[in-house]
Amino acid sequence: MEKVRIGLIGCGGRQGAHMNSFEQMDDVAVVAVCDPVAERAEKAAAKFGAKRIYKDAADLFAHEDKTTLDALVIAIEPTAHIGVEEAAVEKGIPFIVEKPMTLDLNQAEKLAKAIEEKNLITCVGFQDRYLDLIEIIKDELPKHKAGGLVYGAWIGGIPGVWWWQKKFTCGGQLVEQNIHLLDGLRYLYGEPLSVYATCSRGIVEPGVDAKPEYDTDDHSTAVIRFKNNVTATLVSACYSKDIRPNCGYVITMPDMVMDYRLRNNLIIKTAHETRDIDRQVDQTLLLDQAFVNAVKTGDPSYVRSPYGDALKSLKVAFACNESMETGKVIYFEEK
Repeated sequence: MEKVRIGLIGCGGRQGAHMNSFEQMDDVAVVAVCDPVAERAEKAAAKFGAKRIYKDAADLFAHEDKTTLDALVIAIEPTAHIGVEEAAVEKGIPFIVEKPMTLDLNQAEKLAKAIEEKNLITCVGFQDRYLDLIEIIKDELPKHKAGGLVYGAWIGGIPGVWWWQKKFTCGGQLVEQNIHLLDGLRYLYGEPLSVYATCSRGIVEPGVDAKPEYDTDDHSTAVIRFKNNVTATLVSACYSKDIRPNCGYVITMPDMVMDYRLRNNLIIKTAHETRDIDRQVDQTLLLDQAFVNAVKTGDPSYVRSPYGDALKSLKVAFACNESMETGKVIYFEEK
């Protein structure tokens, strides 16, 4: 194919980063868009000269199939994943879907099975798997004695999007936002052995610091055990809107400390030297290029976060929520 014909489902928020990617890619043509907010859909269509504009995903799928689209990019709120990916799978259209893929694990399980049966190329928007700083960490870890502590943090304020105000519609900060760092831990260390998590509310005052309906966690802490004597503590917080600590990872090994500042730089310290490495890449652009290459060649190995693998990160995030609710350690079966 000369150009990969792409349809956009959802034209606001995170989709903007994908649109920026496609503007830089000569082998992509955005030919169809949909969004319930007409102004957003029309603006996206105008950016790419797309002639086919739809009011929602159902409208798009009523008119589009594999003969008109080579791929889709799905960027919708967590509660909107109702029949969208299922329609893409049924029509055999490869897709990127932004995280969290869904808040319904049963739906995700069924989708993962259907995707595997169709051998469909998919990608979940875990952009940091394509980040040069994460690649440096992943390359460095095997060179050192296994074991040690990892501290991960995503601390900030409450995003303005409506679904963030209630845990029922966002899944909590660990599921909706800090799943990036959680997925990064799986990418670096493999599958976890167990999780134990706690959470707290009472710092954010509904109706004052947030919407009156706010009922999600102000902060949470998850202790995640991996093989080779690695224990990660992953903290999430949304009460710190004005003063933010460093977010990312601090990885402490017997002979090295790696201080990864979220999507910004990586400081590597040993007894003999300190190196400060700045980010050099646009990780979303690399994710989009990898997906497009997979679609063009039919080779899924370009994608580092296919749906089935990304589901494992979602399951770990929901296991953390279960631990918060029950006070129990959640153990994972070793494969």
